[in-house]
Amino acid sequence: MKNDILALARAMEPRLVKFMQDIIAIKSLSSQEAKVAKRIAAEMKALGYDQVRTDKMGNVIGRIGKGPVQIAIDGHIDTVDVGDLAAWKTDPFDPVIKKGVLYGRGTSDMKGGVAAAVYSGALLKKAGLMPKNVTLLVTGTVQEEDCDGLCWQYLVREEKIRPNVVVITEPTSLRIYRGHRGRMELEVETTGISCHGSAPERGVNAVYKMAPIIADIEKLNERLKPRKPLGKGTVTISHIRSRSPSLCAVADGCVIHLDRRLTIGETEDVVVRQIKALPSVRKAKAIVRVLDYDTPSYTGLSYPTKKYFPTWEMPESTREVKKAREAFEAVFADKPVVGHWTFSTNGIATTGMHDIPTIGFGPGHEHFAHAPNECVEIEHLTRACAFYAGFVLAYAAK
Repeated sequence: MKNDILALARAMEPRLVKFMQDIIAIKSLSSQEAKVAKRIAAEMKALGYDQVRTDKMGNVIGRIGKGPVQIAIDGHIDTVDVGDLAAWKTDPFDPVIKKGVLYGRGTSDMKGGVAAAVYSGALLKKAGLMPKNVTLLVTGTVQEEDCDGLCWQYLVREEKIRPNVVVITEPTSLRIYRGHRGRMELEVETTGISCHGSAPERGVNAVYKMAPIIADIEKLNERLKPRKPLGKGTVTISHIRSRSPSLCAVADGCVIHLDRRLTIGETEDVVVRQIKALPSVRKAKAIVRVLDYDTPSYTGLSYPTKKYFPTWEMPESTREVKKAREAFEAVFADKPVVGHWTFSTNGIATTGMHDIPTIGFGPGHEHFAHAPNECVEIEHLTRACAFYAGFVLAYAAK
């Protein structure tokens, strides 16, 4: 293999980059991925995939080969919105290349990984390198930005897809990643008694009851301890709202939204008990609830789930991490850097929920995710394409 795979990827680079520009130009927020899904499926067909289909949720699934060893290379095809357009130096949906760098929304997070994965399958097939014992699935999955892992809950449970290994193509700066913290979304609600704002002493203000809870949650975040290898869990209040009959009345309801990041050993039950045990929560008799997600995909399918996304981590000693190292060294004649994501990915479902071995490798950089002037190096696209092909060959070998 050596540098042959990289040379083959470089030969495909012009077409890969053109495809990348095409899909960046298609705006595809969560539950609005229909047009980009159609474009990705068309590219897979043009590249000679053995089968291309779209499931009832809207996930695009391209298959090459029909061997007993099933390898999935996954990337989500939705993006977040652009935010303040004035902060962008280029049009986020008119991708431009400057000094070898491609700019646009989704370049790093994560259409770059999708494009490179699509072309890695084509590379293996066109070069006659696809191992006979492998079924390669390249999946372009939906709704990840709104609900990480929902697509893979559906693929495993409803499509009965359970690969031997999943490669997630989220941005890793061309490093091998083997896990990340989990997360969950909760609400805490206090209730009061409304009355006219001219005589607040007649009522009970739910906002005032929430104030010490807010302070206790800030202190809780400071108390959370780091745990190897994923570091510290966190909790922060990301939204607050109140309810009252009018703006001239005492609030009879107040709700805060918590973004809770989970490190090793922190589960849903642990977190809920932790919040309920806060003195201010007990005193206020506040309600603590884990939220649900039930937004239809672009096909109209709803697949409800709880907003609890488990922590996952693959030990260095696993075959999957070893094979990823082996592929990197064979393709690039160099030693890889191995680490973990800061943010969350579909791995919360593949490994966190379904115990499917998962590793990560992607073009682009995590710090560009959701940021203005998002970009990816063209060289990253090519190298990611080569790595995915190399991983398939390495994993297929005993």
